[in-house]
Amino acid sequence: EHNGLTGPQGLVLGYLYDHQDKDIFQKDIEATFNIRRSTATGLLQCLEGNGFVKRVSVDYDARLKKIVLTTRAHEFKELLESHIQKMEEILVNDLIIIIGKIKKNLE
Repeated sequence: EHNGLTGPQGLVLGYLYDHQDKDIFQKDIEATFNIRRSTATGLLQCLEGNGFVKRVSVDYDARLKKIVLTTRAHEFKELLESHIQKMEEILVNDLIIIIGKIKKNLE
């Protein structure tokens, strides 16, 4: 859990990051993740409450509100990616050390 986000919330954020080129609505999230309307509502309310998404009206249908990532969500993605990069570097360095020890033991 990062920044109070659950796994499902992270997945929804990831989906929104990957589909920024089109309008995404709650029904898209329900269909993509095969979840009930109430589940999607809860997920989105949490993300909205944590400042990661906002609902924005679309000009072609007054009833619809698309789900949009906030500045905070974009900053969070950069933070998450830098953490992942650091972890990968640590793992690679550890692996090199382990391979060196194995090589030495085999000689």
